[in-house]
Amino acid sequence: MFNYEQLFFLGTMNIFKNIQLGFKRTRDALSFQIKNFFKTDSINHIFFEKLEEQLLISDFGVHTTKIIIDYLIQQNKSGILKNEDNLYDHLRYIMLSILNKHDHLIQNKSIINNNKLYIILVIGVNGVGKTTTIGKLAYFYKNLGKSVALSAADTFRAAAVDQLNFFGNKISIPVISQSFGSDPASVVFNSINFAQSNKIEILIIDTSGRLHNKKNLMEELKKIVRVIKKKNFSEPDEILLILDACNGQNSFQQTKIFNQSVKLTGIVLTKLDGTAKGGVIFSILNEFPIPIKYIGSGETVNDLIVFNSRKFIKGILKKNNI
Repeated sequence: MFNYEQLFFLGTMNIFKNIQLGFKRTRDALSFQIKNFFKTDSINHIFFEKLEEQLLISDFGVHTTKIIIDYLIQQNKSGILKNEDNLYDHLRYIMLSILNKHDHLIQNKSIINNNKLYIILVIGVNGVGKTTTIGKLAYFYKNLGKSVALSAADTFRAAAVDQLNFFGNKISIPVISQSFGSDPASVVFNSINFAQSNKIEILIIDTSGRLHNKKNLMEELKKIVRVIKKKNFSEPDEILLILDACNGQNSFQQTKIFNQSVKLTGIVLTKLDGTAKGGVIFSILNEFPIPIKYIGSGETVNDLIVFNSRKFIKGILKKNNI
């Protein structure tokens, strides 16, 4: 058995440097503005209005931005925010408290039992990097010495099966697939049979990119979950939603709708290197009891790392250590 902390230590410094590049745009936008704010003589309502505007631009969302601003205003009324260092300290504190809200959920879902097939169902809309993320996850687990298989249940896009086969060949793990247009639930059924017969420890299931507001596609997803429950005698161990950081607040809506249809256990945030809107992480974690488990930037199997809230805060508010 192992947990997500072990996964974190698999990452090298080079991997983390790649992820840090993903913080750069959000950090540059936010930190530069904060530094400029202190060119004024005092921290007043104009200062907080400007900070609020910058948080909204960085996609922290209205509700989460209000929590942060209200907290800082209260600290300012108490006479605590006297300089830039004080502001950074308290901004880090309130941000970290938001990111840490659901840490206990990661621990509760982190243990893999060697005596039972561990199933990870990966979902999301088109274009978020879902299939690429599956390849990265498979690489992580194989490096831990686990036997892994991939299920190509995205049967409506031939390129998805080809991409999954590419990753399978690259890291030498089996991919279970059927003909184009096959019933995705049938592919999952056969994949579980294969994994159980071959004593595979971890099965990662790819699914077709579906619009979160299309009822028939969401019902198909529920059908897959029912098949897993029947064949493996339990719900999927993980249901991971892949979100594109570039989508900003649209990612918030995707999380809401997907979580209403199937109970999400975690989020993977991709393409963090391509946006200044990393604040959406705070918006999602503030509203939903769903932990962010991985963040990624880049296309190689190395470009994925277990989410660490303290390192994330340090990445976007890079000043002193926290």
